[in-house]
Amino acid sequence: MAGETDLDELIRSLSTVLIEGVFVFVTVQSGQVPKNIAPRMVFEEVEGTTLIMLKSDAEAHSLPYEFPCRMITLNIHSSLEAVGFMARIASELAKHDMGVNPVSGFFHDHLFVPDGRENEAMTVLQEMSKG
Repeated sequence: MAGETDLDELIRSLSTVLIEGVFVFVTVQSGQVPKNIAPRMVFEEVEGTTLIMLKSDAEAHSLPYEFPCRMITLNIHSSLEAVGFMARIASELAKHDMGVNPVSGFFHDHLFVPDGRENEAMTVLQEMSKG
């Protein structure tokens, strides 16, 4: 079930989906993920567990958070071994003074961009696909 590895094809075939909701990054002690939440991502680090979750869920559980952001899914099945795809996207967004936190899933890559700049990010990505 290998994904696309050709960088030019990845960029040319790039389409995006803006996911509903404002997301945030939260950290909790390992093994202390609150019950009744469904984080979009869980990642274990030495210092604790990182959660990417809806801002409303973090607030409902009184969890401190950082980086209110919007999630953009790159709607192409990129290979986990694709070289330069995220670097190209991050570099293009950086030209517009926009940071990005990319997360790769098995089938798609996802970008977390600052809340309020999601439309600008979508435009940048659309322009990239046009060449």
